[in-house]
Amino acid sequence: MKKLTHDEISADRAKLESIATVKKLPIVVLLNNIRSSYNVGSIFRTSDGAMIEKLYLCGYTSAPPRKEVMKTALGSTESVAWEYCEDAETVIKKYKELGYKILALELTVDSKSHYAMTNDVFPALLIVGNEINGVNQELLDLCDDALEIPQYGIKQSLNVAVAYGISVFELRRVFDLGV
Repeated sequence: MKKLTHDEISADRAKLESIATVKKLPIVVLLNNIRSSYNVGSIFRTSDGAMIEKLYLCGYTSAPPRKEVMKTALGSTESVAWEYCEDAETVIKKYKELGYKILALELTVDSKSHYAMTNDVFPALLIVGNEINGVNQELLDLCDDALEIPQYGIKQSLNVAVAYGISVFELRRVFDLGV
């Protein structure tokens, strides 16, 4: 086993100059009231890795060029299409009208394991909420479904950036396999 060099890894990756022409995962992600700028930067980097369609920063979620976002994003603010919109409901209603399924990454009485997702969920808008309070009820009322990540320990949830990474890559797997 030989570790790949940076150049070997980069050879087959999209380049910033051509990122607009790369086929994207048909997922738009909405971050609502994320407290930590470092979490926002991490989500940018994960969004680049999953090649999502677009990222919306809503409420008091930090936006580039804030230094803490930029530190953990490591340049992905250039490769991920993003927009700040103060009002999350406006974004959700726009995508609902476009035929996107609205999903929340949240524990609800009706939430489904993220393992249960199938290809009929695409295109989708995925809402990721505040680190402490999650997705607020007003936004949940606009959702078609909620995804949860099963927890087996004593804690009720994962770090928001970690949970997002798990969910978006599971959605990427479902999309790529066409299941």
